[in-house]
Amino acid sequence: MSKLNTENKQDIFDRIKSGEVVSYTDPDFYKLALQSERAIGLLVGLNASKTLDDIRKNLSELTESKVDDTTTIYTPFSINYGKNLKLGKNIFINQNCQMLDLGGITIEDDVMIGPRVNLLSETHPVEPEQREALIGKPIHIKKHAWIGAGATILPGVTVGEHAVVAAGAVVSKDVPSRTVVGGVPAKVIKTI
Repeated sequence: MSKLNTENKQDIFDRIKSGEVVSYTDPDFYKLALQSERAIGLLVGLNASKTLDDIRKNLSELTESKVDDTTTIYTPFSINYGKNLKLGKNIFINQNCQMLDLGGITIEDDVMIGPRVNLLSETHPVEPEQREALIGKPIHIKKHAWIGAGATILPGVTVGEHAVVAAGAVVSKDVPSRTVVGGVPAKVIKTI
């Protein structure tokens, strides 16, 4: 059974990102809605952008860090908080990418992400009595990885360098470097 922490010494975002189970009854839980509303407002501008430079500018505001000029993101794009997304250089993210970044998402240099990819860094306890609580589990996509169209990366997964996640795969475990994974759940198909 998951254990809920009742001490509130850290910011709620740091607590969730560190993997603490945070109950919806937590006195700081309202801050999640405020940050999400901020993201919703900024996404309106980002998704209405007419140039890639405007997309990068709006995403920089959303993530509170500069998005490199070598990174390309096509809209529509969706993210629930924004402040826990860390992007490297020379990244390509295609249309309709959905990110839940509360647990933290790191995308290193030279990564390609296909259309309709889901990167989901947060989850809920399995126990029915705690299911409305949140748990953050970071996603880390390492250099030169390629995430195929419609793939879903679940909380806590690291995709290794030069790895390929096949289209439509559901990845629930770490992907070793220089492998191709596919299927539901994703399994190693071959090494590169």
